[in-house]
Amino acid sequence: MSNARSAIWPALAAAALFGASTPLVKLLVGELPTLLLAGLLYLGSGLGLAAIRLLRDRRWRPSGLAPGEWRWLAAAIVFGGLLAPALLVIGLTHADAGAASLMLNLEAVFTAVLAWVVFKENADRRIVLGMLLIVAGGAVLAWPSANSESPDWIGPLAIAAACLCWAVDNNLTRRVSGSDALFIAGAKGWTAGVVNTGLALLSGASLPAWPTVGAAMAVGLLGYGLSLVLFVRALRNLGTARTGAYFSTAPFIGAAIAILLLGEPTPAPFWVAASLMGIGVWLHLTERHEHEHTHEPLEHTHPHVHDVHHQHKHDFDWDGTEPHSHLHRHAVLTHKHPHFPDIHHRHGH
Repeated sequence: MSNARSAIWPALAAAALFGASTPLVKLLVGELPTLLLAGLLYLGSGLGLAAIRLLRDRRWRPSGLAPGEWRWLAAAIVFGGLLAPALLVIGLTHADAGAASLMLNLEAVFTAVLAWVVFKENADRRIVLGMLLIVAGGAVLAWPSANSESPDWIGPLAIAAACLCWAVDNNLTRRVSGSDALFIAGAKGWTAGVVNTGLALLSGASLPAWPTVGAAMAVGLLGYGLSLVLFVRALRNLGTARTGAYFSTAPFIGAAIAILLLGEPTPAPFWVAASLMGIGVWLHLTERHEHEHTHEPLEHTHPHVHDVHHQHKHDFDWDGTEPHSHLHRHAVLTHKHPHFPDIHHRHGH
């Protein structure tokens, strides 16, 4: 459980970086065409993470992905790198940044539903209740005010669609979360950035002044790149639904920055939604899951230390450095301890 608890902090840091990026992207909306802005955000992420990886390794290293994992990464790039950011930018042109930030909590809901229904990840009543409260908060934000003569549904629907695409991305990324997080996030950023920016330029868009380009790429590196690296690391130890639950603190950070930075109003529905979503997030953060379970034989590669789940010998000279990464085998093991559905606890209940 110590590994799982320690993964909470990367998840919360990822949430903080992404949450802060939403009002900053709102500032850039109108300065750039939708597709070009989405492209520059991810291009900054891809180029920045590639540079960080080269500095870390002093050279270019293989990705570590198994042959069968490339299709999961490619599909994740399409949903999370190509579709979601474009939909988010469209939504931000039709919604306040504060409300949009809270609407992004729907990503955690969609992520969890897909994890439970499609990928058979475990869920208990506490987590389900938290998700229902988050959905209720999103509904309050999306519902038009009584004095609205022509309610604008484009913003909420586009943001909800972006959340669904990111939810698909999250569940697909879980399948490759044991590999190098910098490579996974960098590959997403580079591919999505090149494709979206290229399409925008081909459709007639032109690059703005370099300070604006640099600002968009810097926001992308922090809010989409480094945030995703931390998110992938959290996936290893928390599983998809729980990581999404911790990540759902991001909209509150974004909403607070939007109120302080942009001076946006905070009507009564905003605070009702914030309260509902806050209670839902609290239910997620205070979950405890423990029962006797059996680990089936497993062979894989990922960074690890020699904890209770990694009691193996090495067929190579090892200098004692931890964590380290190599192909290793897990024998059958039955025990009981608090845990999350990480890469070693994807068992049935």
